[in-house]
Amino acid sequence: EESLCAHSRASQRGCNKCLDICPTGAIAPAGDHVAVDPMVCAGCGACSAVCPSGAISFDAPPVASLFRRMEALSGAYRKAGGAVPRLLVADTSFGAEMVALLGRFGRGLPADVIPFEVEALAGFGHAEMLAALAGGFASVDILVPPRAEDEALRRELAFAEAMGGEGRLRLLEPGDPDALAEALYGREAPEPVETVLALGSRRQVARLAAQALNPAGAILPLPEGAPYGSVTVDTDACTLCLACASLCPSGALGDNPDLPQLRFQEDACLQCGLCVQVCPEDAVSLEPRLDLSDAALEQRVLNEEEPYECIECGKRFGVKSTVERIVAQLAGKHSMFADRDASRLIRMCDDCRINAQYHAADNPFAMGERPRVRTTEDYLRDRSKDH
Repeated sequence: EESLCAHSRASQRGCNKCLDICPTGAIAPAGDHVAVDPMVCAGCGACSAVCPSGAISFDAPPVASLFRRMEALSGAYRKAGGAVPRLLVADTSFGAEMVALLGRFGRGLPADVIPFEVEALAGFGHAEMLAALAGGFASVDILVPPRAEDEALRRELAFAEAMGGEGRLRLLEPGDPDALAEALYGREAPEPVETVLALGSRRQVARLAAQALNPAGAILPLPEGAPYGSVTVDTDACTLCLACASLCPSGALGDNPDLPQLRFQEDACLQCGLCVQVCPEDAVSLEPRLDLSDAALEQRVLNEEEPYECIECGKRFGVKSTVERIVAQLAGKHSMFADRDASRLIRMCDDCRINAQYHAADNPFAMGERPRVRTTEDYLRDRSKDH
């Protein structure tokens, strides 16, 4: 979905998460968004797991069906008399074979461990991990193949742990079925949390799950690169040019059409970094965190100043401190604003400035008398004179 992609705006680079994680190089920049080459894509779903805006989605199967499957497994276990289920996530090749070998030649899985098969582990991100914990599972173990590229998976695990899953999530890398059995049988299940229904996008499900796993209204610090966070503005350096608000892909930063204000809604922030890149004053910085209170869903003012009133009509335009600074630098010092009347133009709104220039003695819009339109008779008359 190109309109949701936060890769770039105005030739400024923002989010690169899908580009960095794609194992086949199937994703490439295409202007303000990215493009996926279907002939190269391996269908692992890793890009959809790390995309902060949901611009890329993996529909084989859709992420909603993944949440429904986990809820069905947890519900069926409890209806059968179980109390505290644990989830074992395994891929369809190595993981499924390891579980089959353990059941055929080893001790089998513990009674409270439910295997959950996925096409690719890379598509099982922090939202899915948290959804499993908030869906009734006491813990989540992910069975990783040996020598697998698990950097992205470990990063997603770190995000999930910081959002309330610490002590409940593990990556298992057993060399044989016996090692897997030892890891599973030797661990006591933590106490489960209150279950919630996983509804909405990955971001919405992750937030709901984090609220179930943490105290009400908690603010959780997150690792660098997390797709949730706040924006901090240095009010002394900020000139309210609103370049950051005009390029924010998610609408987390916005303006007030009536007052010089910079507004921010934390729940919508993707931490893509575009606002940091485009700020001419280096006044914007990012703070990775997750605010679970209702304040994150509301707009708050990051910076505001007194508006400047037009000296002719009284209309509010611009920022008072900025206009006064421009007047101090140009009035009487620049050739275009040397006299008093010219310097007054700086203090006028756009409409009054045009009116003042139009009625001035040296009006740049004024023209002399319009010349008469030449006709065919004029050209014929000139020809006859020449002959």
